[in-house]
Amino acid sequence: MQSVAESWLVYRLTGSAALLGAASFVSQAPVFFLATIGGTVADRRKRHHIIIATQTISMILPLILGTLTLTAHVRVWHVFVLAGCLGVVNAFDVPARQAFLIEMVGRDDLINAIALNSSIVNAARFAGPAVAGILVATIGEGWCFLLNGLSYIAVIAGLLMMNVPARPAATRKRDALIETTEGFRFVLQTRPVRALLLLVGIVSLAGLPYSVLMPLFADSVLHAGPRVLGMLIAASGFGALCGALSLATRTGVRGLGRWVALSAGTFGIALILFALSRTVWLSALLLIPAGGAMIVQMASTNTLIQSMVPDALRGRVTAVYSMMFMGMAPFGALFAGWLAGRVGAPETVIFGGVVCVGSAIVFAIRLPTLRVVARQLIVAQELAGGDPPAEVTDQGAGVPLDASG
Repeated sequence: MQSVAESWLVYRLTGSAALLGAASFVSQAPVFFLATIGGTVADRRKRHHIIIATQTISMILPLILGTLTLTAHVRVWHVFVLAGCLGVVNAFDVPARQAFLIEMVGRDDLINAIALNSSIVNAARFAGPAVAGILVATIGEGWCFLLNGLSYIAVIAGLLMMNVPARPAATRKRDALIETTEGFRFVLQTRPVRALLLLVGIVSLAGLPYSVLMPLFADSVLHAGPRVLGMLIAASGFGALCGALSLATRTGVRGLGRWVALSAGTFGIALILFALSRTVWLSALLLIPAGGAMIVQMASTNTLIQSMVPDALRGRVTAVYSMMFMGMAPFGALFAGWLAGRVGAPETVIFGGVVCVGSAIVFAIRLPTLRVVARQLIVAQELAGGDPPAEVTDQGAGVPLDASG
């Protein structure tokens, strides 16, 4: 609801595609620049406490924006400042939350936990925009912001009631900068992790900004209003929910690499077809596979990475994942807003879809060689729960291919 209302508010106040992209950039760019610091904090401090703090601040920000909007004092710069503050909070919240999953459920249930978490998130993405479209059209954006802020009361209460076993205390304390670079070093030296994150970054940069341009599609391409905007975003959320539920039925990571490649390609094709549509029902229908493919790729990537990374590095490596997933999207949104203002929103989305399809093909070609090293990393974590042996973080040269899985 917050996302739909905020984008419509910016568009209503300015009528600018470029500022739509800029608003998305401001809200998500801090994740790119600060997530590694957030990941280091998540590995050095109790993740449970970090999440309680970040969720409390996340409750305050939409309440402020809702109050400003309902009292007719809101200005575009208010939206930008509060969105930027939320981005800073997310830079610490996202790595801590992603790393916290395995503490709650254990390694055996990790894939189901990630899939079910995605299901819950995308069920909200399905229902929220539809409700927001109705509320924005009838009583305005401010009530969406207030309802979002009030919803955090349940979140914080649930966190306070948790009784999570404490992690073993770190045996040594080192310079924070050195610990931060360890996460990057692991990613750069571990070929399958590097390839997965590179694909996530490209898709986030080129493909995900389609959601930022939704107000333009609803208004200028489909000649509708906020109700249709809510319906389009809800369709994408419904697809994402279906994709997440399909992952929840899996019991292991075997074959997830193929899912990553196929879903990235499917996402790009769905975006191209969506951009070519000029009817509301067809556009909404095409956003269902787009949303489903997107969440399958991202959740599968998250599962694979969390299965390969040692727990001591979990916060820092998931921070790099956050940088690629959430941190690259604002740069894409900024570029997409600029490009849409010059060549049009449909042409911009088509370009992003073509990039996604091309990247998926390259990843699929490289997948057989990546699979062997990934399998060694996963086995190392299942057996010891510790650091992987040195030989599995090389480039995979000379390792015999395994045709199975």
